[in-house]
Amino acid sequence: MIYNLFDSAAAYEPTAAEQAGPVPPVEAVLFDFSNTIFKLIDVPTWLRRVAEASGRAVDDELVEKTAEQLYETYRIPEVAAAQVGRDESAAKHRVALYAWFERVDYLQGIELVAYELIAAPDAWVPYPDTEPLLRELRRRGIKTGIVSDFPWDVGVHMEHFGLEDLINVRVVSYQYGTEKPDPVLFRAACEQLGVDPRATLMVGDNPAKDGGAAASGLRAYILPGEARTGERGLAHVLGFLD
Repeated sequence: MIYNLFDSAAAYEPTAAEQAGPVPPVEAVLFDFSNTIFKLIDVPTWLRRVAEASGRAVDDELVEKTAEQLYETYRIPEVAAAQVGRDESAAKHRVALYAWFERVDYLQGIELVAYELIAAPDAWVPYPDTEPLLRELRRRGIKTGIVSDFPWDVGVHMEHFGLEDLINVRVVSYQYGTEKPDPVLFRAACEQLGVDPRATLMVGDNPAKDGGAAASGLRAYILPGEARTGERGLAHVLGFLD
């Protein structure tokens, strides 16, 4: 087969009728979790929680110094390499973060405490516009799901904020031993929801991972990669339903 500029990777094959017919309306919306509908607490808050839990003293100057060292050590080649594929399993994720934390002076010897506080139910918080959008989708009868690279069930965080009932299915990478953009994850979510991938919208912040849903027939809406503390811009999702 000869490939050219007009070919694109696809993990599905629409029929001739589907290719010629109208694009089906959106019946389901899938969401990435991290930096899309939930965000991790900020580093200073996390470090102060680590200090309280470990009994290790910390002040503003040390918090700032440790935060800088976290960013610096993450770029060490060995540390960066350890992060590859970390969300394929809980074990890989723990090894990856320990490889990082053990390079940070303040966290040496208390890596377990630091890790557990990243996984705490309240360590991940929803964006201000997450709940309003999910409730509106529920009101409109649109099915919802999560497809996320994560080493544990994100339902623990959704439950903490009373949002678990607003998501119909959760497909998380560690359950399948693979990460996005593997079509297996997107297909699993659509199958569990009982919807055609061509009638499904994937919402995320990573064009390589979340945008990979397009190869399985889904539409994809990619949010800006900027760090957000206010609304994430999720209300624009409703525009795809009209």
